[in-house]
Amino acid sequence: MRIARLAKLTFKFLAGLVILGVVGIGVILGSMWLDHRTATTLPPPTGPFAVGRTSYAWVDDTQTDELAPRPGIPRELVVWIWYPAAGHSAAPMADYLPVPWRVAVEQYRGTFVSNFLERDLSRVRTHSARDPDVSPQQPAFPVAIMRPGASALTAEYAVLAEDLASHGYVVVGFDAPYRTQVVVFPDARVITRAPDNNPELFFGADLERVGNKLLEAWTSDMVLVLDRLERLNAADPAGKFTGRLDLDHVGVFGHSLGGATALQFCHDDHRCKAGVDIDGLALGNVVREGLHKPFMFLMSDHSSEAADPATGRIEADLKAIYDRLPSGERFWIMIRNANHYGFSDGAVLRSPQMQRVLRILGVIGVDGPRQLAITTYYLHSFFDVYLKGSSRSTLDRPSPLYPETQMSY
Repeated sequence: MRIARLAKLTFKFLAGLVILGVVGIGVILGSMWLDHRTATTLPPPTGPFAVGRTSYAWVDDTQTDELAPRPGIPRELVVWIWYPAAGHSAAPMADYLPVPWRVAVEQYRGTFVSNFLERDLSRVRTHSARDPDVSPQQPAFPVAIMRPGASALTAEYAVLAEDLASHGYVVVGFDAPYRTQVVVFPDARVITRAPDNNPELFFGADLERVGNKLLEAWTSDMVLVLDRLERLNAADPAGKFTGRLDLDHVGVFGHSLGGATALQFCHDDHRCKAGVDIDGLALGNVVREGLHKPFMFLMSDHSSEAADPATGRIEADLKAIYDRLPSGERFWIMIRNANHYGFSDGAVLRSPQMQRVLRILGVIGVDGPRQLAITTYYLHSFFDVYLKGSSRSTLDRPSPLYPETQMSY
């Protein structure tokens, strides 16, 4: 009798725990859902120019896409351009992502990620006007080519692009079918990344093979982008960019695999005058041969990963390139407690609950907006020196505004 009563009490206790757990999970999910629906405005640009954004779909019938699932498919790109805009423009503000892109991205990422771990992209507010005129304040503006990390969307780096454009740069990013997560073309075609082009599915030698394959494709895409920008500058059918692109002063920057692309492209192409690797690795022959152009490495804090052989090799390759750069034109800036994934808009678009979990786990040490503020400051400061000829005093020592940074020369 006593045993039966004890079993009954134990069952009730366990049932109560289960109910409490279910209720707790429901409360957490409900909170994440409500937060998902909260309107979010990206951090404001810090430069004096208003910002415009436009996009193009470019096809190169002279080349085939080597990473397409079947031969003979021409190379295509969707290109996003942020630029200094006329301040009096009445153009409406650009959506963070156009509706067809939002639908495709949410389907690709799935319900849980889209509706609970990230903000509602339809409620994200940008600081870019849609297709306004280029600012008349200068005859032409230097160009910065931007490459996101791995298969991320270009739009997911809007904070960096808008800030740099506000400081007087034409910022050009691009997405490519079969290697960007999702690409939506004006004719409504939706093309997702091919599994063979997903580095997250590979390890060891296979990972290096896929990384080098992607590097070759992205650098080739960059060549195509600059070639088309030269055409646009010579004779833009819409008249917007004719003569407005200063293609004698081109910078390149990228995050993660995009940083590796910036390194290799600046090694390969004389049109790159200066580059920035944002927490990226190094691949390709630039590791062996180095490069001889102003370059900045803007890194997160990898001190906790020092014992990892893969991390050690990456740092050794980067240091080998850094050590051979021209003295006085090389910068290594580490943001203490920063996180690799805090350089994109995800730093401000992840749900607060997810941010708290990542902070508890030690993944995040610097607030997302703070990490982005540091990044935008050093990005435009570096390009101001090497593309505009500004004084390098801002780079001679760490900024007192950002004591989290540690600089090497």
